[in-house]
Amino acid sequence: MAGVDCPRHLAWLARFPILLAAIGLFGGWNVALVNAIATSLTKVDSGHIFNTLYLFQNLGIVIGSSLVGFLYGLGVTWLFITAAVLFTGFFVLVFLKFRPVNHQTNRVAKPVNHTTGTHQGAPVANLIVIYALYIGLIFIWSMYNQWTSNVSVYMTTLGIPLTKYSLLWTLNAGGIVLIQSGMSLVHGKSSHPRIQLFIGLSMLMACFAVLIGARQYISFVLAMTLLTIGEATAFPAIPAMIDRLSTPATKGRFQGLLNAAQSTGRAIGPLVGGAMIEATSYAGLFEMAVIVYLVVLVGLMITLKLTKPHIKSF
Repeated sequence: MAGVDCPRHLAWLARFPILLAAIGLFGGWNVALVNAIATSLTKVDSGHIFNTLYLFQNLGIVIGSSLVGFLYGLGVTWLFITAAVLFTGFFVLVFLKFRPVNHQTNRVAKPVNHTTGTHQGAPVANLIVIYALYIGLIFIWSMYNQWTSNVSVYMTTLGIPLTKYSLLWTLNAGGIVLIQSGMSLVHGKSSHPRIQLFIGLSMLMACFAVLIGARQYISFVLAMTLLTIGEATAFPAIPAMIDRLSTPATKGRFQGLLNAAQSTGRAIGPLVGGAMIEATSYAGLFEMAVIVYLVVLVGLMITLKLTKPHIKSF
């Protein structure tokens, strides 16, 4: 009987990387499109839009995490059925409610003007900041991804059960929902996205500073708390800044490039982390992360300071 099932299992195993790549491709595609559509809501502040998007993304993680255990008990097939139903519902929602966006008049992109130093209506200073954010985002996500690729292994080597590592992500998702809910309520009094970004990067840097000497579970709880505050403030600020710096004709394209930068960071993160651990240690990896976040923070501060007189918001 096992010999009969073996070829079937091998066939599904061969399809798994293809299906995984398809999920990554179309998942990233959808995120980029949702961000692009969000930029068309010109009557609402972009900071509020992306904070709200980030809130509901993580609210979905909280709900999904709570449902997985129950559905898995009924059988793994029910997980896939539920996911298919939810994606179908999202398709119906897009088809029925996103139609007004499709009826907007298409804007014609302006050519490069070498005399005035603009590109499609935006000053060169805007483009410098946008691409600086992209570069910074690659490094930010490559270090952030250590939490999903290497921190779990590090915790198990210290004798901390994997279940406690999973609880940290419950804390993360729930904390983001609370923080983003509060930020949405007081958004009219909130800081400029760049200040929000600087605060977030500082928290991310502090998170890895705590990990350098982490040996007890409480240290990992503190590190995750700092990580949660950092990503809840920094990650929504970046698309909001790019939205304000890009012209109406380029907003969708730049949001798509933002998603590409995030994916690049997530892709190289485990490779860089593994190489650093083999060359030094886990502490060496966390020290490198602190340095990377410090360089990104200082680099973005200097870039924004130098370009501020020439930046134009849209």
